[in-house]
Amino acid sequence: MASTPAPSPTGESPLKSKTDWRDLPRNVWVVTVTSFLTDVSSEMVLNLVPLFLANVLGVRTAVIGLIEGVAEMAASLLKVFSGWLSDRLGQRKWLAVTGYGLSTIAKPFLYFADSWGWVLTVRFSDRVGKGIRTAPRDALVADSITERHRGLAFGLHRAGDTAGAFVGLLIALGVVWAWQGSDLNLARPTFQTVVLLSIIPAALAVMVLAVGARDAPATTQESRSAPRLSLKGFDVPFKRFVVVIILFTLGNSSDAFIILRAQERGLSVVGVMGMLLTFNLVYAVVSGPAGALSDRVGRRWLIAGGWLAYAFIYLGLALADAIWQVWLLFALYGLYYGLTEGVGKAMVADLVQAEQRGTAYGMFNAAIGLMAFPASLIAGILWQGVGGWPGFGPGAPFLFGAGLALVAVVLLIMWQPRQVRVT
Repeated sequence: MASTPAPSPTGESPLKSKTDWRDLPRNVWVVTVTSFLTDVSSEMVLNLVPLFLANVLGVRTAVIGLIEGVAEMAASLLKVFSGWLSDRLGQRKWLAVTGYGLSTIAKPFLYFADSWGWVLTVRFSDRVGKGIRTAPRDALVADSITERHRGLAFGLHRAGDTAGAFVGLLIALGVVWAWQGSDLNLARPTFQTVVLLSIIPAALAVMVLAVGARDAPATTQESRSAPRLSLKGFDVPFKRFVVVIILFTLGNSSDAFIILRAQERGLSVVGVMGMLLTFNLVYAVVSGPAGALSDRVGRRWLIAGGWLAYAFIYLGLALADAIWQVWLLFALYGLYYGLTEGVGKAMVADLVQAEQRGTAYGMFNAAIGLMAFPASLIAGILWQGVGGWPGFGPGAPFLFGAGLALVAVVLLIMWQPRQVRVT
């Protein structure tokens, strides 16, 4: 384990060395390219899924929330197991390749979907693949980089991931425009065409990771006990971070509800795709610099700032009564993602021992995934109600999310240490 650098005068992270893109090793670039290609494929399809469910299959928001929540929760326990297994074996690469491969096989079956149960099955399988790959992949990045460039590495990865989403949405936008112009609702043939095109970048992503990545030296976990959904054995700062993440995520319902909110305000399918492009552009631009900045000023304040932005954006979405307002708020939503996604993963590596990284990333991602189910289900019920009980309208899920985000900001600032131990 590397020695802890001396505290900085500001009381935050002491890692003040100048970041340099040339210092990033091969694995960081390979994982970034893999995520870029995967998101080209995924974002072509997945952002259209809620519109396909609502416009083509006539599914209510409560069921859409159920599908999104179950899909994310399905991966949660696997994230814990795959992270633990990668620690146990001291190997990350092939677990990640397996996960990417499973998602690549699953998504094309959306072409045949004719019921919400079929969509749920495909989303479940796709998220199982994500559950297998996520923790080993993140641990591979952490193993491959020094602590001085940890934020930069995860920021670059998020930027590549989001750039892929931008390209994927651009392709999907072209298909939607070519097939149906500015129609308000999504048509089945349009969706099916996008699904078929998504197969190409997904397959390329698996090949890039399989051929290009190299397992970095990792400390093998000595314990032979089976993985558990428990924070036992982790230091208090990491436990507190996970608790705050759980609270925040309970109010962070699927982004599908923002897409449905935009359509409810009158935005066409092409307009929705354009809105998503704007969001991903902001997200991609912010992620890299935010990660690098966190290496110098500390992770806590960037995450708190991102969550505060989230709270005000969700409040705005609750009150929005015009299309341009939803579009602008969703563009700013990219700021929240850029400030928190990569920085949060870098912070996990700061808070745990090197030999616990895979398990820690599994627990971190599992906490988010497990809360995704109640978060999305609650959002759907708040919007339209369930079982004869009326909902509170389209603004209700966003007010709920904004409130929990504000509470999470306060707890993060109060509970999280100003200086973290870097391993």
